Order: sequence, then C-alpha cells, then structure tokens
Amino acid sequence: MRNRIIAFAFIILAAACSRNAITGRKQMAFFNEADIQSMASDQYKQFLTTNKVIATTTSKDAEMVRRVGSKIATAITKYYTDQGLGKELEGYKWEYNLVDSKEVNAWCMPGGKIVVYSGLLPITQNEAALAAVMGHEIAHALAKHGNERMSQATVQQAGGIAVQVAVANKTPEAQNLFLNAFGVGSTLLGTLPFSRKHELEADRLGLMYAAMAGYNPQEAIALWERMEKASAGQKPPEFLSTHPSEGTRIEQLKKYMPEALKYYNSANSSKK
Repeated sequence: MRNRIIAFAFIILAAACSRNAITGRKQMAFFNEADIQSMASDQYKQFLTTNKVIATTTSKDAEMVRRVGSKIATAITKYYTDQGLGKELEGYKWEYNLVDSKEVNAWCMPGGKIVVYSGLLPITQNEAALAAVMGHEIAHALAKHGNERMSQATVQQAGGIAVQVAVANKTPEAQNLFLNAFGVGSTLLGTLPFSRKHELEADRLGLMYAAMAGYNPQEAIALWERMEKASAGQKPPEFLSTHPSEGTRIEQLKKYMPEALKYYNSANSSKK
C-alpha cells in the first residue's frame, strides 16, 4: 500500500512539472494561472484599501512608478508578441501603485499587479534604477516563481499527495501561502521567499525588460552597490541565506550586461 501511495505521489509530481516558456526550464506548477491571477486581483485590491496609496496626480514619484511600469509592460508585450509568446501574458491587466511605507520593498503579482514602497526610492535614486527593480519583480511573476513556490510548499506540507490546496476558497491558510509566495510581506533587505535560482533568474530577465523599455541597464550595478551599503550588517553570510549576496548579484549582472545593452541600444535607436 505504501509503495502505491509513493508511486501515486510521483505521478502527481511528474504531471505537475512543465517547461516554462519564459525561462526554458521545467518547474513544478500545481496551480492554474487563471485562478492565481484571480486571487492576485482580489488580494491586490484588499492591499490597496488597507495601505496608503500615493496618488499620481499629487506626486511626481507616483507618476514615475506609473511611467516606468507602463513602459516596461509595453516593451514586454511587444517583445513576447513578436516572439510568438503572447499567450504568456493572457489575463495581464497591468496596475502600478506607489505605497507610503518606510519598507525597502516592491513586488508584482500575477496579472501585472505591481506595488512599489516609497522607502525604496531613496535607494533607487533615479528612474533607470527603479526600472531595474520593477523589471526584476515583473520577472518573478512572468517566470511563475510564485506558483512554483506555492507548489513546493504544498508538497512539503502535504507530503506530495494532497496537492489540491483550494486557492479559490481563499482560506486564511491559502491566503498566507499566496502572500508569502509572492513576497508581499518581505523587504528587499530581508529574506524574500524566492530561492537563489529564482533571484538570479529574475535579475537577468528584469535587466532585459528594463533595457527593452529604454532604460540604461548599467544603473542596476550602481543600484546593487547602494543596496550592499544599505544592508551592511543586516544579512547573514550568503551560504546561510536563501538568496545571493549583493556582490554575487553584481558579478552576475556584469555578465548579463552585454546582452542587456543590445536591447537598450535597439530600444533607443528605434526612437530616433
């Protein structure tokens, strides 16, 4: 009987693994993307009603967040449509909001629901660096990292068998799982629930997205240098952390830079 249960669990796990069209790698995804987007929309509305949203009509910073998000979304839509991957953006109804908070944080839920915390802006300092952060967060959503994290957590909690966590029912447990999976309660200077692989994947894709939108990707290097200074003494050694140190990220970003600069130069040459 035990062997049958184990075999059944492996069948479920195998069926739930599919190749991600954005990243090119196989990932575990138990949850339907449309269901996740629906829950994201509800959670986003709830978040906005319980937090102070800064209006674009009265704040240049809020308008900058909206402008950066809009430019990146437009660039991504064009790129993936040209690549025949337009279906990866099905259900995306982009929203961008700046929230009044001292937290150094930003996140993007499936469906393009984005929040930037005002505490992040003193570190980004300029529009291109903000684009690098927003591109990174959008990359987490498009690469379906949250779905993957929720699926992994479900396996851990249910032993790989009872995988039918009813997201649609929106129980407190399901909501907490959802919010934790998308980093809503975490800061960039703390421990995000994404793995090192997810973080570096989002770094690379986010850099490309910002560059496609016409933002200088080299600003991402200076951004992470500022992050490193801001987080000095606040983080454990890299081998104890779930995601890479700023030094590792900077090293990897430098490797990605030639590719990103091609997109940046192409985006700016088309404007002339």
